[in-house]
Amino acid sequence: MKIAVLGTGMVGHTLAGKLVAIGHEVMMGSREAGNPKGTEWAAQAGPGASSGSFAQAAAMAEIVINATPGMVSLAALSEAGAANLAGKVLMDVSNPLDFSAGFPPSLSVCNTDSIAETIQRSFPKARVVKALNTLEAPLMVDPLRLADGAHDVFVAGNDDEAKATVVALLRAFGWLPEHIHDLGGLDVARGLEMWMPLWLRIFVRQPKDKLFNISIVSE
Repeated sequence: MKIAVLGTGMVGHTLAGKLVAIGHEVMMGSREAGNPKGTEWAAQAGPGASSGSFAQAAAMAEIVINATPGMVSLAALSEAGAANLAGKVLMDVSNPLDFSAGFPPSLSVCNTDSIAETIQRSFPKARVVKALNTLEAPLMVDPLRLADGAHDVFVAGNDDEAKATVVALLRAFGWLPEHIHDLGGLDVARGLEMWMPLWLRIFVRQPKDKLFNISIVSE
């Protein structure tokens, strides 16, 4: 498939690299075509990899992945263009972390709303699915490196077909079907995003080379 990854940070690089490796055509989008982080990634990622502006990436794609920081996601998606997002699956990996007062960050939106819902309202013709925002980038694309994959990832969205598309991508990344949980509508993104303040507190207590994630255990 043709996939746009919006964002040139660690998450964007990790997702884009994996998608190219499993055979997709991927354009990494940034504010301006020619962004060094994008062009350097495309040069080393091999065939199927390219870079461009947010708008160029979204225009070429069948699926758009928002891997920008949540505080700037609306601006990035506005640059991508509503027309370029219309009708497309938009997987939102962002978190609305506000570091303006330092660490730990607050959430710029929470409780009765989420960045995912804000994106859906702002781009009503996009098919927004929340996924992969609850864990570290290396685990997003290689879940088997922790507990043989026996840990959990979540999806939420209002469009069942769009969620099925995202679930297929997760399975291609190596996620085991029994550990992919569809939690329902996009309002579930509120809880998924509110997990991040606790995640960050756990993260800073972990040895730097250790990965962790949620595992649901029940009788």
